[in-house]
Amino acid sequence: MVQKAASSQLQTSVKESTNEAVVTNGVASSANNKSKDFSSDGVADNDIFMLPASDFQLLGLLTAIAALVRLFRIYQPSSVVFDEVHFGGFASKYIKGRFFMDVHPPLAKLLLTLAGWLAGFDGNFDFKDIGKDYVEPGVPYVAMRLLPALMGVMTIPTIFLTLKATGCRTMTAAMGAGLIIFENGLLTQSRLILLDSPLIIFTAFTALAWTCFTNQHEQGPEKAFDASWWFWLVATGLGLGATVSVKWVGLFTIAWVGSLTLVQLWVLLGDTTTVTPRRLLKHFLARLFCLVVIPLTVYLGLFAIHFICLVNPGDGDGFMSSEFQATLNSKAMQDVPADVVLGSRVSIRHHNTHGGYLHSHNHMYPTGSKQQQITLYPHKDENNVWLLENQTQPEGLDGPIKGSNAWDTGEPIPIRDKTVLRLYHSVTDRRLHSHDVRPPVSEADWQNEVSAYGYEGFEGDANDYFRVEIIKSLSDGAAAKDRLRTIETKFRLVHIMTGCALFSHKVKLPDWGFEQQEVTCAKQGTLPNSIWYIEQNEHPLLGANAEKVNYKNPGFLGKFWELQKVMWTTNAGLVESHAWDSRPPSWPVLRRGINFWGKDRRQIYLIGNPVIWWSSTAAIGIYFVFKALSILRWQRGFKDYENINFKRFDYEIGTSVLGWAFHYFPFFLMQRQLFLHHYFPALYFAIIALCQVYDFATNRISSLGLRQRPAIGRGGIAVFLAISIVAFTLYAPLSYGNRWTQSACNKVKILNTWDFDCSVFPTELSQYAVEAPSAGNAAQTAAPVAPGPSDKGSQDLNVTPQPAAEPSVSRVEKVEYRDQDGNILDEEQVKALEGKVSFETRYETRTRVIDSDGKEVDDGPAGAEGVAPPHPDVERLPETAPEVPEDDGRDSPATASPEDDIGKEKSVEKADDGRPRPASEPSEATR
Repeated sequence: MVQKAASSQLQTSVKESTNEAVVTNGVASSANNKSKDFSSDGVADNDIFMLPASDFQLLGLLTAIAALVRLFRIYQPSSVVFDEVHFGGFASKYIKGRFFMDVHPPLAKLLLTLAGWLAGFDGNFDFKDIGKDYVEPGVPYVAMRLLPALMGVMTIPTIFLTLKATGCRTMTAAMGAGLIIFENGLLTQSRLILLDSPLIIFTAFTALAWTCFTNQHEQGPEKAFDASWWFWLVATGLGLGATVSVKWVGLFTIAWVGSLTLVQLWVLLGDTTTVTPRRLLKHFLARLFCLVVIPLTVYLGLFAIHFICLVNPGDGDGFMSSEFQATLNSKAMQDVPADVVLGSRVSIRHHNTHGGYLHSHNHMYPTGSKQQQITLYPHKDENNVWLLENQTQPEGLDGPIKGSNAWDTGEPIPIRDKTVLRLYHSVTDRRLHSHDVRPPVSEADWQNEVSAYGYEGFEGDANDYFRVEIIKSLSDGAAAKDRLRTIETKFRLVHIMTGCALFSHKVKLPDWGFEQQEVTCAKQGTLPNSIWYIEQNEHPLLGANAEKVNYKNPGFLGKFWELQKVMWTTNAGLVESHAWDSRPPSWPVLRRGINFWGKDRRQIYLIGNPVIWWSSTAAIGIYFVFKALSILRWQRGFKDYENINFKRFDYEIGTSVLGWAFHYFPFFLMQRQLFLHHYFPALYFAIIALCQVYDFATNRISSLGLRQRPAIGRGGIAVFLAISIVAFTLYAPLSYGNRWTQSACNKVKILNTWDFDCSVFPTELSQYAVEAPSAGNAAQTAAPVAPGPSDKGSQDLNVTPQPAAEPSVSRVEKVEYRDQDGNILDEEQVKALEGKVSFETRYETRTRVIDSDGKEVDDGPAGAEGVAPPHPDVERLPETAPEVPEDDGRDSPATASPEDDIGKEKSVEKADDGRPRPASEPSEATR
């Protein structure tokens, strides 16, 4: 009885003249008419170019509605919102040609830059802070926002055509387009200078192209390799290349298409009637070229454009190797003498991190030996220069020759493996020194402090001696394995008295060390972090005829591969918590959104349309239940899969659910920060699945009776869209940043995990008219958390003065100290933590409404406690915690901005007591 019921429930044949599925036959006819080639039963030619004119007219209407919804008040807000801080900033750097490092590929950023450049953007606006005004500087932000907005608009015809290509009715396709139009989350992301709208449209285009190609493939041998077949296969490859070139989430799209390609090849392999081995190879090579070669070519080509645009040094070159940096303007190095000899003036660079050069400056450690600091500094500087001395002075006619120039005469003496050296710092007349004293930050027993010790004329002591140990496996060439050679030789410096090796890792010194990278002497440090090489080399005896060396040009492929590795390690390292992050289990149920912006008692909060979101999740659940039951019935011997409609339901909806799964489940494996917008590609596939389920229920399953009553199906679409539009309207103020009231906000706050703050809105809309708006041109109030528990009101003479903030009547700065749980610390608690912790800086935008007397009217506008901090997905700050496990260190540069460091120490005068101001150590309290 169950088998007969299932068979009668799912019956169909194809009426090709109208491109609609109509039920006329049962199981017997489907079994008798089973194809003998690789074509699929029950498949019509759903050519989207052959749709009736009425479909295109409806499509035009839907696109016009989408444009109105997406472009409505796109100029609002007229200040920087959330990740516009980064992606707008990248446009500035592209126009200026300044190299930056981002964890995402360049396509969307290049398109945003192009939109801004065509609108006259000169790159002088830095997008530095959330809430920073666009209007006064004349930033063409509307033009830049138009690009993702128009891409969001194009998603509507794309899903309409995709649903038509799967065989859905026109009304079902219109329903899918309507759901995309009125989905609040997709709307919010598409109206800002962000990457998600380009990602969605390229994902959607790929799904459309693949669906059309699959339709051609399933029609059998007569369609194989014709013009339409090739067109959609090539289009799929271009879509894959574009998608993965926006974000690496495109790899999930590639996995989806790849898995379905394997299914197709498997079916072709089973067709021994029409598919010969030669023809099977042709199918394979066609897919290999279109789905692998074309996407890879697109991806490589966009990085080639990326490198062409970024030719100048910038705040991202610190992530890259010396060879890579040497390809940038002004970073190239002149050829230098190859052989390093006694008396050479050298700069010594750390091999495994991007901390930079072995460096010393005339500032003392505040604890430990209180001798002169040794650090890694990321920029070329005279304080990086060391003179290599033998452990004894050379002999002259009257005895040992005194002074640091003693090796400037006579024959050059090469420095070979196991040579014992002293390293003399000419600028401060001190030598590199180590002793059994714990470092000021990394107070581990296996690490000793490294300092600069001595004075002019002082001959030094035994703690100045270091033995050169050449690492032959890393050195380039036979000569570099025997003696020190510039760039080519990698070596360790082992302290003679204690046996420890000169060592550095990603730990940064506090303010008193200018946040430069710590250098210690480690007895048990990992080998990579104790390896060094010489970059600059000068000696009077090494003249113009001496052998010269330089960095090898890595070429395009070398630079490309290095950047991919840096992007991967940096992306994987984004594991710190974020104020608005969320985990994958919460996404399908829309448990939490993201606070984007708040100002003038308005707020932009990324939240989806709950009607659309939960309905699409339910559709996914329906398919999983169907699949589970079908497997159980198959195991019990039922022959449901002999029914055409049953098979089409499983394959067509299963394809969409597979796309959802590939774009959702991989996030469970990621330990990095994740956000609600990471679910958007999966949401797109879920909406497609929802429409397909509805189409099967109302048009293909005869036993439900809805196929015979099409008015009910159309009415259901109208009711569902109406409910979705009502929900969209209720949450539109959060999407557009419109005026709202507290009561209206509280009424639609269905889940208590939706953490938009209704108290920031006024009680009546009329209050917007009487309140004084915050100046659009004024900087937003900032509440930074200070980097250290010291009074910023008085400038320490040893600290580089900071530039004064631009005058603004509405700008107020307040310093708050918080522990790791966000609790505010009072002055006594801060003093108790002094010397034990370091404070990280976080900036928050807060706006107050004041009356004519300067009195505060309310607690503040949207975002007083909730404006999202800068998104860490883009620019990662260096690691600072000493307990971070040692690794290759290449995911973190020594500094986020070279401009902040250049000339820092030259502008610092030594204080009267000769010591920098004290600072704290990590990591008991955080922002």
